[in-house]
Amino acid sequence: MTTLTHDAPVSGHGASASRLSAGLTFALVSSLSFGLSGAVARGLLDTGWSPGAATLVRVAVAALVVLPLGLVALRGRWALLRRNATLVVLYGVLAVAGAQFCYFSAVQHMQVAPALLIEYTAPAAVVLWLWLRHGQRPGPVTLVGAAVAAAGLVLVLDVVSGAELSAVGVAWALGAMVGATAYFLISADEGNGLPPLTLAAGGLVVGATSLGLLGLTGLLPMRAATTEVTYAGPAGTTVAWWVPVLVLGLVTAGVAYTSGIAAGRRLGSRLASFVALTEVLAAVVAAWLLLGELPRAIQLLGGVLVLAGVVGVKLGEGRPARLAERPEPVL
Repeated sequence: MTTLTHDAPVSGHGASASRLSAGLTFALVSSLSFGLSGAVARGLLDTGWSPGAATLVRVAVAALVVLPLGLVALRGRWALLRRNATLVVLYGVLAVAGAQFCYFSAVQHMQVAPALLIEYTAPAAVVLWLWLRHGQRPGPVTLVGAAVAAAGLVLVLDVVSGAELSAVGVAWALGAMVGATAYFLISADEGNGLPPLTLAAGGLVVGATSLGLLGLTGLLPMRAATTEVTYAGPAGTTVAWWVPVLVLGLVTAGVAYTSGIAAGRRLGSRLASFVALTEVLAAVVAAWLLLGELPRAIQLLGGVLVLAGVVGVKLGEGRPARLAERPEPVL
């Protein structure tokens, strides 16, 4: 997931073609990597792993990968990190640990694609928060987009046809939406001075630490298994337990976060957020290939409406005044 609020100029006079191409490549890599997480984690959950354990290994491995990059980006400015300690803790608890734990808990009770689509109503929640908290009243296009997304969500939940609905799964998915909303709001804060990689690294370390402490105290069940993991998709793949663990940590978190940040620095938040919508498509394909899950036709239609509504919300955002040209920050 990439930052969804507030555009930052990519450069003083626009991105070059090569920079744009690189940014799009990074954004697609990030979205595809994030999109794999639900289906890959579901395989572990089906063998007896708890959502807490799956989230912990994903966040902890990613922290090991991103932390050195975050320290390099910080360049010894420890006072900057101390001033933003509360922000980093909130980011780690809500945006990293909370969002991922709730999402993995949701896919334990419902299909991957509908769970992710519910989480992706977060942009509308961001607009609502900015309206209620900061008085940034949305325009007509934004309101129409939010309404379309809400209508799509009704179809995604398939409540119209009277299909069986997991209330527990929906509740967890809504919790993931709250965590994603916190992610977007905190990531968009450009006034704290923290390099994006430092914020990501700090959040991952805090997220892993908080999950580990909850596990040690027994408040968060931590169950793991070493049995082989079977993915009942068209190919019917069976792998060792450590394969999905490494994929979750290295690919769906480490690669996803670092490439997403690289994309945002090259494209700006607005274009990067549009490309990030491909995460939903990646999740649908991954759920079909690995789990044999394919949403019903009405759910697919709802997914199209949700994505169209999110695009409407983004188009309705006012573009902030152009910032003064400044040296490009180092990742």
